[in-house]
Amino acid sequence: MKSSLVAVSAAVVVATLVTGLKDRAALQERFGLGPAGKPVPELMMMGRIKPADAPGGNSEFNAQLVADKIEAITSSPPPAPDTSAPDAAAQQPEAPPPVASQPAAPQTAAPPAPVTPPIVSEPPTPQQAAAPPPPAVDESALRYFASRGDKLRLQAEISRLQALYPNWVPPADPLAVPQNGDKQLEAMWQLYSDGRYAELRKAIADRQAADAGWQPPADLLDRLDVAEARARLINASDLKQFATVVDTAAATPSLLTCSEIDILWRVAEAFIRTERTQRGQDAYTYILKNCPNPAERQATVEKASTLLAYQPMQALLALERPASEGSSEFDAIRDNLARRFMAEGNDDPNLAIAPDYVARLEKLAATQGLASDALLLGWYQLRRNNDADAEKWFRAARAKQDSAAASQGLALALIARKAPQEAEEVMFRWRADSEDATSTYLAATANLMALQPPADLAEDVLHRVAAEVIARKYAPTAQQFGWYARSLNQFQTAARWFETALAWKPDDEPSAYGLVITREQLSDRKGVLDLQRAWAGRSTRITKLEDTSSLTPNAVATEKGTLAPQQPVQPTQPPRPTAAQPLPAEQGPAQQPEPEVAVGAARPSLQTVTVQRGPRQTRGCSTTIDAGQLSPADALSRGWCLMDINRPMEAISAFEAALQSPARKVREDAAYGQSLAYLRAGLSGNAAVAATKAPQNRQRAAELQVAILADRALSAFDAGRYRETLIYLDQRAQLQQERIDLMVLRGYCYLNLKMYGDATRIFEAAAATGSRDAARALADVRNVTHPDVND
Repeated sequence: MKSSLVAVSAAVVVATLVTGLKDRAALQERFGLGPAGKPVPELMMMGRIKPADAPGGNSEFNAQLVADKIEAITSSPPPAPDTSAPDAAAQQPEAPPPVASQPAAPQTAAPPAPVTPPIVSEPPTPQQAAAPPPPAVDESALRYFASRGDKLRLQAEISRLQALYPNWVPPADPLAVPQNGDKQLEAMWQLYSDGRYAELRKAIADRQAADAGWQPPADLLDRLDVAEARARLINASDLKQFATVVDTAAATPSLLTCSEIDILWRVAEAFIRTERTQRGQDAYTYILKNCPNPAERQATVEKASTLLAYQPMQALLALERPASEGSSEFDAIRDNLARRFMAEGNDDPNLAIAPDYVARLEKLAATQGLASDALLLGWYQLRRNNDADAEKWFRAARAKQDSAAASQGLALALIARKAPQEAEEVMFRWRADSEDATSTYLAATANLMALQPPADLAEDVLHRVAAEVIARKYAPTAQQFGWYARSLNQFQTAARWFETALAWKPDDEPSAYGLVITREQLSDRKGVLDLQRAWAGRSTRITKLEDTSSLTPNAVATEKGTLAPQQPVQPTQPPRPTAAQPLPAEQGPAQQPEPEVAVGAARPSLQTVTVQRGPRQTRGCSTTIDAGQLSPADALSRGWCLMDINRPMEAISAFEAALQSPARKVREDAAYGQSLAYLRAGLSGNAAVAATKAPQNRQRAAELQVAILADRALSAFDAGRYRETLIYLDQRAQLQQERIDLMVLRGYCYLNLKMYGDATRIFEAAAATGSRDAARALADVRNVTHPDVND
């Protein structure tokens, strides 16, 4: 009887297995193999990018192999005669009833061979076991998030568990999962959910101290470790501690997935900042190959474009996916990418930008009419010696918005075309805007004075060029002034200019040669000998100078033409856009540079206050719209545009909308722009408040403070509060050298406070720089202190 029951049981098992061959998915599930081809989440491992191995392995199920094993079991002959075998065989037809719901099973298991005693009596070997026991899945976090109705975190937890346990099946209705019965554990999950990790650590330690047998769920500890690592990584990234970012990410690879896209961005930046650019590029490549979210993919390309050079960016853009209706997913940002690549091409003359980007920017410049686009094209062509194209784009930029950058580029193109007179005229207004602008203007003056035949220059042009050369102590133009004076037979003046150039640049051999031949013509033999002794061994043509008294003016010009005039150094980097305060009227009537004036030189040069802006794009803003309906980036762009057309009150609203951006750089630029808008509107108090809405770098903070103090000083003066004005001016003077117009304002404060001596001292110092306002102020002091004399 016992052997019969065993035989029946074996038959049921065999029938069940063989029947399952027709349902491959069911059999795979029974053996714990899982569905074939199920996607396995990928993790970005440090140093390489590859898919992680799924726990437990999930190889393709071989149904034929299982069938062969079952066949061998059911058909193998018994090892020895057994009297119970016939009974077992006799009972075999009774096996089908337990599987009556599967009528095909008796046909599949047709061979009624007896089951061998070892299969019946012995437990199956590990190789013959149906399936290993499934791993225990800790669902405590799942239950907690379900009880709270937190669908986002619930779905994230389901994804995590599926990644760890590919065969795990989530509940059909996760929100119906019952709550944890452990109230203390519920409180711990609440601390985790609130991000109070230190308190959670203490709660776990306190409970373990009170209950030695209690152990926290492994899932809770794992998630706590990861959360703390995430917090450390973000903090290190914010503090620019990039080596710590990389180390933390390496120790916590579970953070490096598409669900932690911000972490991936930070790690990529950390690699690049620590001079491991290829690793950073690999991180961005991982995102574009594996992460499907369109907004995150686009943001990835934008972030990468600020850190990676042109060539690595082309490799990333090759991973672009097609979008709807034949478009591509990065079309929305391709215009800005073209601008960024062209700017990089401006910095590197050897970098060849793809013609598609150049054509795209040319189209943008033609359709949108932005001066910034024309400037990018102008600098790009100028760096590649395409002077005609550069001149065209710089003229287009100046037509849209006359700026120092556009004027400087045009002046350089004109100098290259040998049109220095127009270059000097173009740059004169912007000559003091920056060091690059000053050097470009002086280069134009040197090339202007070196023209052959000499240019017929108006007296006012000569005066202003001479004044700037003296103020800047620029030897190349001083030398060219000497040759220019010789061409007009003004030998005394020429000698003084050559002496001046040598005073500023003692090793300037062309100036020394000009001076020695001029002294020879003036019969100054002692002066000639002195120069020859000074240049002995350094210049053969000076020490072996022959009699030049018979030289005619034309011969002098020819002699000059044989020299290689010293060319000014031209700036190699395009200036960034600046918003400069207007210059005070410091230029007095220019005078023809007589010898004593040329040598005596050099009134102090005035510096303008320049305010550096972040990169921006000017867009059309002539119409009135609600800035709150725009994206923060578009609102920021509109704010700058409104500032350009002097509508500061509308710009304030646009910058306020931009302050809602999650991007730190956009918020910083918005707070900065709003402060400038308030200053332009005369609301210095509001400007100070706006400056605190986002952290500013040290340079911007100092510039805003200087501008706010100057505005407050002007407001206090207009209100008649002269002592308060002096306080603001003193505070500003501690941060930046006082401008001439503010010196005049300080003098008028002293005048109104009847401090005539201090007022006179200030006005005289300002007047010495050529300020007409200071000269008028001196007259006002004399009218007050000596009314009878003035009458």
